[in-house]
Amino acid sequence: MATKSAKPNDIDESSAPLIEHLAELRTRLIWSVLAFVIAMVLCYFVWNPIFDFLTQPICHALEKRNQACGLILLKLQEGFFVAMRIAFFGGFVLAFPVVGYQLWRFVAPGLYRSEKNALLPFLVASPVMFLLGASFAYYVILPWAFDFFLGFQQGPTALPDATVAASEAARQAAPGGTTGGVGVSVENPWAGIVFQGSVEEYLTLTTKFILAFGISFQLPVALTLMGKAGLVSSEGLATVRRYAIIVILVLAAMVTPPDVISQVVLFTVIYGLYEISILLVRRIERNRAAEELETDE
Repeated sequence: MATKSAKPNDIDESSAPLIEHLAELRTRLIWSVLAFVIAMVLCYFVWNPIFDFLTQPICHALEKRNQACGLILLKLQEGFFVAMRIAFFGGFVLAFPVVGYQLWRFVAPGLYRSEKNALLPFLVASPVMFLLGASFAYYVILPWAFDFFLGFQQGPTALPDATVAASEAARQAAPGGTTGGVGVSVENPWAGIVFQGSVEEYLTLTTKFILAFGISFQLPVALTLMGKAGLVSSEGLATVRRYAIIVILVLAAMVTPPDVISQVVLFTVIYGLYEISILLVRRIERNRAAEELETDE
């Protein structure tokens, strides 16, 4: 029986013993950690502009209600931890391409040239999809979520302009600023509910949303790559769809705050990406079948 032999140019010489592979892995891990630490230090020194950028969604939502954009520090050390959280978040985002490149450098010597050509597009698509998911969370989901949650405010800052003007006119006309002498203030007819958010709590919510959507958008990349390698099939993914729904619901509950709306939004996005992944894997299978048919002919 004839055996298939690889051409010298198809695969790199990688007959190194296990200790050399472990040394190579250690080198790649060191470069990855070093890139993360450098990126985190850089972000720490510019945490104020990053903070201003991350607070734009809440500021725009407050400006629509004629409210000042301000977050408060509830603890003395909270400002330092806010700067560290921003540095950690920025370091992760900036170091993400470097970590992916180091991963590529580690696995590339053991791949055939055809396998390298197949894997490289996925390595390029991974940071692109992460950026797309993070941008979707920042520009679409967060403004909508903040506008919805701030709608539950009540009091003078949340009243429409016409209501405030009418209340002010009635207060000036009534003796002692009351309505009809019953002693109820027209200026504030009910208990006020006004947003006074904690800086750390807001950043925790915002960064969690951005990272959750950025990582969730890796699902088509991961499943398509597994389909390319023959590890999963479109039929298999469709068969376990009911179990995938349960897993996605659990993940959405774990990575989002304890409110149903955020969980439903994240679940909808991830499940939609799961269905897109099935279509992509099915397309890969059709192309593979067509190539095998041409080879047989």
